[in-house]
This record gives sequence, C-alpha cells and structure tokens, in this order.
Amino acid sequence: MKLIGKLAAIGLMTALPLAAAQAETRVTYKSASSSSSYYQMAVQIAEAMKAGTDGGVIVTVEESQGSVQNVMETAARTGNYVFTTPPALVGLAQGGKAMFEGKSNPRFDEIRALFPIPSLTMHFVMSSDSGVSDLAGLEGKTILLGKGSFGANEGEKYLKMFGLEGKVNLADVELSNAVPALKNGQIDGFVTAGSYPAPNVIEAAASTGVSVLSLSDEQIAETKRLRIVIPAGTYAGQEADIVTTGLPVVAYTTTDMDEETAYLLTKTYWDQKTKMGSDAAWWNGVSQDMLANITGKIHPGALKFYKEQGFPLQDSHM
Repeated sequence: MKLIGKLAAIGLMTALPLAAAQAETRVTYKSASSSSSYYQMAVQIAEAMKAGTDGGVIVTVEESQGSVQNVMETAARTGNYVFTTPPALVGLAQGGKAMFEGKSNPRFDEIRALFPIPSLTMHFVMSSDSGVSDLAGLEGKTILLGKGSFGANEGEKYLKMFGLEGKVNLADVELSNAVPALKNGQIDGFVTAGSYPAPNVIEAAASTGVSVLSLSDEQIAETKRLRIVIPAGTYAGQEADIVTTGLPVVAYTTTDMDEETAYLLTKTYWDQKTKMGSDAAWWNGVSQDMLANITGKIHPGALKFYKEQGFPLQDSHM
C-alpha cells in the first residue's frame, strides 16, 4: 500500500507540470522590422503578458516587413495570431483597395481589434552633411524608403504628392540597414514610421548626426493625417520641435482567437500599461479615448473587458 501511495504521489507530481504546460496560452505577435520602435514594443508586450499572467500567456514575437505584410498574413494564419497595423489598412484590405487590389480574401473580414498601441509617426531623417532642411531639399538626394511597410508606402506617396516623384534617387537597401548606409554615405537620408523616440533614429542621431524634417501645416493638411509634434530634445542635437504626420495603430487578431484569450490579452495589456510606460515613454500616450481610432469591429472578448470597465465604444465596434 505504501508503494502504491508513493507511485500515486509520483504520478501526481509528474502530472502537475504537464497540466501547467497544457494551461499555457501561446500567442504569435507579428510587429515590424527588428530595428523599429514597434518591434521593441512587441518585446515589451510579450514581457508584460508573461508577467501579468504569471507565465500563463507566452508571446512569441516575429519580425516583419511592416503593416501590409501583417494584414496579408491573416489569409494563411490560424490560431492566436496577433499583429499590428493602422486601422486604415484593415479597411483597405476588407475593401480590396489600393495595395490590396486583386488580393481580396474572406479571411480579411474575420479581422478583429484588441487594443490601441502608440501611433505611427513619420520621420524624414537626413544626414547633417546633406544640408537638407525641408522636403523640397530632397530633390537630387539618395533616400532609403524600405519595402512593403507603411512608412515606405507613405513616404512614396508624399514624394508624389509634393512634386518629388522621379526627382529623388531611391536606394535599394532594406530599412534595417538604414543607419549603416547613412554612416558610410551610401544614402543621404531615410524615411521611417515608428512611435517616437524611434530606435533607428536615436542610433542615427547619436552616431552620425541627423536632422529630422518638419512639414508645413499646409503639407500636413494635404496628407490628411494626424498632426504630431516630436518635442525638442527627443533626439540628440534636436533643438526645436519637429512637426510631422502620424497614423493610429492597433493590435489585431482574428475570429480564430477564443473570447477567453482575447479578454485575457486585453485586460493584461491595460493592467500592465502603466508599468510599460515607466520603462518606455511611448506607452504613456495611449489612452482609452484611442478606441475611437478603431474603425472596424472589436473582438468580443476584448469588448467584454471594455464594457466592464466603461471604456467608450461605438456601434461600429460591435
């Protein structure tokens, strides 16, 4: 009997870790290139989810070429796939418009929002040696836009909008190589979209010396984007505010995710946001009012949390 009791106890002890492992929720979080602020945010969210659930949620962060790729991958991804993108791109995907023309997929209609994250902020970064002080000065310069990301598409659109199409030399270099390319004189500048302070801009400003261009109020109005001010002193050598454009960004999943998981992720995110803000200032700008930037449906599990907390919601979120 004693032997049987010991064997039963051993069996119970070995079963406990197995049960714990089975209870663990695994999530894939696809963000942006590893040099971007959004990749750092993804790592912070992964750490916050693990800490806030005592290891119950394990997030694996994946690098990507940007928001467009993240949306496109919903066509093939299943399970707990979380990705970040501006709400406008989700609308374009669901409507089969712009970069999604001819690429429609029923899966796009299954995309659901979870929570807002810091907004995309456009940075036109020029080496100090280039002497460029405004967008018009880009003419004849060699600029890196990157490929496939929102920042690359937005940068290309601005060149066309402000009469610079065909007048700027576009470097065939990945955005992840922007800082080395700037250092060795391969490019005069690069365009990146990430919440400030953006890691690649910090590195460029500290090691090479750069200026980040401001847009005029007229130019900002023409872009139809948010007006964002990057305060003086954000980057090394930045003595004045930078006025630029921005776009809301949201963490999304699909209807594959069950309500319990969506609720847990959303609750943990908001519970951990203050702690994340003490580690990185960009989280402090996120508020419940930013739910208004979500133009499509919110996942039912996240909706449950928002209703419990009295967060402001719209009919389109339901």
